[in-house]
Amino acid sequence: MALHQLIQRLLLIGAQIESLPPPPVPQPPPALLPLIEAIAGTHRRFDELALHFGHRYRSGFWAIYLLSAIAVLCAVMPLALGWDSASHFLHPFAGLWAVAEVGVIGTVSAIYWLGHRRDWQAQWLRARTTAELSWYLPMLAPLLDFAVPAADANWYLRVFDPGQHLRGSDDVAALCTANEPLARKLLATAWSEPAFISSYARWTVDILEQQRHYHYRIASKHHALRHRVHVVNTALFALTALGALLHLVLHTLWLSLVTTFFPALGASLHGALAQSEAYRLGTTSERLVAELQGAIDRIRAALHSVDPPRDVNALKAAIEAAIALILEEHQDWHLLVRPHNLPLG
Repeated sequence: MALHQLIQRLLLIGAQIESLPPPPVPQPPPALLPLIEAIAGTHRRFDELALHFGHRYRSGFWAIYLLSAIAVLCAVMPLALGWDSASHFLHPFAGLWAVAEVGVIGTVSAIYWLGHRRDWQAQWLRARTTAELSWYLPMLAPLLDFAVPAADANWYLRVFDPGQHLRGSDDVAALCTANEPLARKLLATAWSEPAFISSYARWTVDILEQQRHYHYRIASKHHALRHRVHVVNTALFALTALGALLHLVLHTLWLSLVTTFFPALGASLHGALAQSEAYRLGTTSERLVAELQGAIDRIRAALHSVDPPRDVNALKAAIEAAIALILEEHQDWHLLVRPHNLPLG
């Protein structure tokens, strides 16, 4: 488990994360199985890279924020413990807290330096984009007319323009080029076969259902995380205010610890949550739950508009719109995360 996942799990102890009943397992059309298997290795490789760098980047900024609060704690602990007094028997060890503070600040600096030097964020975004686009290539392939000379190797750019950061995905273009002969062979007569049409539509619906369930849970998790951090910060603010009031009548250095460390910890939690864009990502996922349901309904309606289906244009248009919705969501996520980086704030 990555550090950011562990921290969020601790924050969400006792929280109720709502989820929908498990969706059916997607069953691809037999005609697309060789293409899916041919692409699976590349998708898996980029998905693993995305997970690796995504964990490093997100754990990095959570660590930076929380370690900053711990540095404040190390600075104030000698005062709270009384070790700063020459008469205290542990006074000779007071410098250890300063050493710990320097060590924490050095760790923060090292995370920052490594994150930028190894470009964790850009590596994460690049790998996630390639993994997402390669995953949906088998779904996109039946929408292409491979008999028409191609102006672009990238299949996505033959159907729609999914945005500049997707346009530059050379790995996806190379994957399309490598698998185009296979796709052309597999799909030569696919749209004339009712069994393929119905299984392709059902498979697409099941994949969209998986995405809808995923975003429903993401929206619920981000909502619970925002609520929990709000509760924790409210408690920290209340304790800080109480400590400040008590300081008027009780002169103890432990109250200084409360009024110094608790605000720093609250600010760190708030900063990390803001850096993760929990509010906007949760709101986007809530919207996508409804939009994906609409896309599913349109595909089902197009599939059943003719029995047996003969005019497939409506079905193609509905599936194309669903893929465009997924790409739009990915582009929004990319543009949302991209301006952030490991620096605080």
